[in-house]
Amino acid sequence: MAEQYDVVVVGGGAAGLSAALTLARARRSVLVVDTGAPRNAPAGHVHNYLGCDGVPPGDLLAAGRTEVASYGGEVVTGTVVSAQRRDGPERVGFQVVLADGQSVLARRLLVATGLVDELPGVPGVAERWGREVLHCPYCHGWEVRDQPIGVLGSGPFSVRHALLWRQWSADVTLFLHTAPKPSYDECEQLAARDVMLVAGEVAALEVTRDRLTGVRLRRGESVRCHALAVEPRFTARADLLAHLGLKPAERQIQGHVVASGVPATSIGATPVPGVWVAGNVADYRAQAINAAAAGLNTAVAINADLVDEDVRHARAGWRGLE
Repeated sequence: MAEQYDVVVVGGGAAGLSAALTLARARRSVLVVDTGAPRNAPAGHVHNYLGCDGVPPGDLLAAGRTEVASYGGEVVTGTVVSAQRRDGPERVGFQVVLADGQSVLARRLLVATGLVDELPGVPGVAERWGREVLHCPYCHGWEVRDQPIGVLGSGPFSVRHALLWRQWSADVTLFLHTAPKPSYDECEQLAARDVMLVAGEVAALEVTRDRLTGVRLRRGESVRCHALAVEPRFTARADLLAHLGLKPAERQIQGHVVASGVPATSIGATPVPGVWVAGNVADYRAQAINAAAAGLNTAVAINADLVDEDVRHARAGWRGLE
């Protein structure tokens, strides 16, 4: 690694690599530091990514790293443990320290560290996550179409979640589990769409020959399903930003907390000058293609910010020669 970069990008997922590619093509010196543990690693394929639908997540990121490197950007495997401001005359800067003790200087910092899916604590859910235990029907609904699908109720939007999954299969069961009891109107909606409602908590998943075959209720009953939809809590990976005085804010839907995210403008600027965010760390709803687009948009804004700083600095030097 060099001693100084225009931009250090923390996180090498779709958002971080897209930003790095854009900045490298803008002839900026860029370093991407990535832990090598992407959120979508358990999934077999990335979907709804135009031109790359069905590509394994690892292949998409490997291609992205190659593209970044082809324009002179650097990608290293590591963990950023701290980032401290090091402002100079008319310039914003940061000292970025890695877990192995190395440190670099950056004029701008882009954090694209994503989020953590906090899963329901039912035995077997974490082990099958990304395989038959799913969340987003737009990401995985086609792959489990027409199969018996269970929906694990754990929050106030479980009925809506079950009705959404009904688009992909006529065999959908809502396991009420820990979700609130549905209203009469909600029960009528479920009945009208032939969604089965099962009361009682789920005790565990049932797996045969390494495939999900059903769920077992605490009262002992087993119900068949080959896919199980869950509703995680989405928590931004933002510990690094605490060093800079930034912390995630709660994201609510109809008064219910569903996620956290780092506050930022539509182009990724945070309240701290020189610190930018992109992807799931700011927007829990972003799929891979949205995250990549956010990375590009933020990179364009960062480059414009650097251009402004370059002009101010050059103008000051020019005036000094008069």
